[in-house]
Amino acid sequence: MLEPDPVIEVYKRDVDTTLVRASLRLTVQQRVDRLLALQKAAHEFREAGKRLRAKSK
Repeated sequence: MLEPDPVIEVYKRDVDTTLVRASLRLTVQQRVDRLLALQKAAHEFREAGKRLRAKSK
């Protein structure tokens, strides 16, 4: 058996396994839909930031 990697063990402390489990309960399509919604929101935030920066010039 392999010894646990101490670096991985440190990172594992910060992983919220409830979120991982909740995500894995979703269908593939639901996960894709969430990803697309996140990408759309990120795009909208970037565009809003560009508009604000353009206004302040």
